[in-house]
Amino acid sequence: MNAQAPVAQKPETKDAVLDSIRARATEFQSLRHIPQDVVNQFKALGVYRAFVPERFGGSDMPPSAFCRLIEDISAADASAGWVASFGVSATYLATLPVETYTKIFKTNPDTVFAGAMFPPQTAKSVDGGYEVRGQWPWGSGIMGADLAGAGIKVEGNDTKLPLIAIMPREKVEVVDTWNTVGLAATGSHDIKVDGVVVPPEWTFVRGAKPSMDDKQFRYPSMALASQVLAVVALGAARAALDYIHESASRQSVTGAPKPGARPYLQAEYAKARGLYLGARAAFYDTQDEAWAQLDHNEVVDRDLHVRLRLVASKAARDGAEAARMAFALGGSNAIEQGHPLIRNMIDAASVAQHAFLSEGTFTGAGAAMFDEPTMPGYP
Repeated sequence: MNAQAPVAQKPETKDAVLDSIRARATEFQSLRHIPQDVVNQFKALGVYRAFVPERFGGSDMPPSAFCRLIEDISAADASAGWVASFGVSATYLATLPVETYTKIFKTNPDTVFAGAMFPPQTAKSVDGGYEVRGQWPWGSGIMGADLAGAGIKVEGNDTKLPLIAIMPREKVEVVDTWNTVGLAATGSHDIKVDGVVVPPEWTFVRGAKPSMDDKQFRYPSMALASQVLAVVALGAARAALDYIHESASRQSVTGAPKPGARPYLQAEYAKARGLYLGARAAFYDTQDEAWAQLDHNEVVDRDLHVRLRLVASKAARDGAEAARMAFALGGSNAIEQGHPLIRNMIDAASVAQHAFLSEGTFTGAGAAMFDEPTMPGYP
């Protein structure tokens, strides 16, 4: 069940890739997914090998460096950033047996994994493993994946955590269900599996202890999963604010003062930019603090762990609000179908709707800060 061999890709600079993504955003919206040639560009940029250990051909990239890359991609197109964010999957797969992980990433460190975890579907124990069948929503990035994962619960197994069964992408049917106004090009269709037998060594328990102790695998996994999504909202907010700055600096066609000379716009723009900058600074500073702590601690301490989740929720919420404020400054032109301001506003708002980042996660952070019970799995 090895992944496909690496795709030969002409080297491109990051700026060239971002310019291409920006120019093709409307195309992506029409397709409702990110096409394979762009996924191949992500591979060339090192998105999918970022968290793979160097001994398997990966990069051992710090979380903040990865998130900065995802923010840049998201500023070009938020759906593209969302799909690229699943380069984090190399950390999920670290709970596989080492032998299985080696088969995947030693063969191809740029392997793309996409999964649909919930709700877990019942699987039967059969000769050779688990017989998997069912349909799962929210398969973000499945269109460009090499391997697919599906959440299962095995008959007679009482574990409370979902088991994820991994199989080649070609054994999965993609059911065309993704039709949204926000993050419209993520291709987060349903996946359907009909009787695929998955060996036990190709399954892992989501949330289990990794089978390897590399530094990136000791970074809190749910915090990282939240952060790589939250930073998409920061990228969308940055794009919206940059659009306002550029367009408001141009002279009005009527001869009136350029928009950037108007006090109300100056004030609201500064508020929105400040909101973005504050959330961004807290986000990356906290990530780097945790990464440094792992140089001398086996795990991140609980206080810092909670803050890692909190800054992700803050980045998503404040990014969405900054993008909304930018949209409000865009005037009537911003309501046109496909306008960058409305697309960035809706995309950023969609990020903040994710279960890892929604308003309830602030309750979780506050409860943890007061040593009160939190929702399951938090932080």
